[in-house]
Amino acid sequence: MAYTVRTITAQEHVAFNATRPSVSFLQTPAWGSVKSEWRSESIGWFDDERIVGAGLVLYRQLPRIKRYLAYLPEGPVIDWVDPELAGWLDPMVRHVKKAGAFGVRIGAPVVARRWRSETIKAAIADPKVTRLSAALPDEIDHAVTRTRNQLRSLGWRPPGDDEGFAAGQPRFVFQLPLAGKTPDELLKGMNQLWRRNIKKAAKSGVEVTRGTVDDLAAFHPIYVETAQRDGFTPRPLAYFRTMFDALLAEDPDRIRLYLAHHEGDLVAATTWVRVGTHAWYSYGASTTAKRDVRGSNAIQWRMITEALEAGADVYDLRGITEGLEADDPHLGLIQFKVGTGGEAVEYLGEWDKPINPVLYAAFDLYMKRR
Repeated sequence: MAYTVRTITAQEHVAFNATRPSVSFLQTPAWGSVKSEWRSESIGWFDDERIVGAGLVLYRQLPRIKRYLAYLPEGPVIDWVDPELAGWLDPMVRHVKKAGAFGVRIGAPVVARRWRSETIKAAIADPKVTRLSAALPDEIDHAVTRTRNQLRSLGWRPPGDDEGFAAGQPRFVFQLPLAGKTPDELLKGMNQLWRRNIKKAAKSGVEVTRGTVDDLAAFHPIYVETAQRDGFTPRPLAYFRTMFDALLAEDPDRIRLYLAHHEGDLVAATTWVRVGTHAWYSYGASTTAKRDVRGSNAIQWRMITEALEAGADVYDLRGITEGLEADDPHLGLIQFKVGTGGEAVEYLGEWDKPINPVLYAAFDLYMKRR
């Protein structure tokens, strides 16, 4: 069945999202206000006059000409396992083409494979397993495998590891399932190091509190310190103010700021986002000083327990890389997240549809050189 795709209002988009258990916060109308360097549009899929799908499209302009990359991060929200996926995607491509798009990037938000923490630990210990995808998963969704085959047959292609238009979202993430668990059960599911560090933080007198938008001014210096230490480019304070203002305007409990203090010193700070039953650890920062008081573990534990209290089924620690070799620079991050007792998740991920292959290639080259 082919659906009709047309522009919808932010109010219609919010109302549709509310009918779903959860959608990515990157697929909320508010996120379009955060990404001010992109033009945004909410679109809906209609079966007659009934809305059955929705998405946030971000349009990134090519230099000097009015042609755009249409990007739907971790979306759209449609029936991804429909055996007739063309009925969903083809009208979307036609819609964004009319808006001047030379290519489309989507982020299929469906889980293809899962690896539990014990499986990951065993893979890390096995020198023959150098990448997560080489380890035998605990779960495979065969319906999503069929979706992958459909995408290829419809002319969609996954971006290569060296591609991304500087816009891509991670295909592999780490999540802690919360549904049906108590705080005691979650704590028991963590490894010994995590439990010890949470107890050490409490014994050392670390206090975790919720902040306000005004506290972003305290968060930002240690975020910049973290960026310098870990080698990434920090976002300006204004970006975080815009993010909080936009997300809180859509839902007063969409985003939170957490602060961990020790003897009056701010030692860690994080942002937490929730849409429905899914909560995300979004940004994190910590000081080099006083790392031994384990403020980062204390603040994560507070976010986990408050996600549970808020009705979340999943606490999402966001992206991980695949490398499992001992000398991989990102292995420590995987090990830190594995300590929560959660699971690695592989999404179907991002797929591109060039509408104008020449402009598509030119934009890719431009973004790589920026």
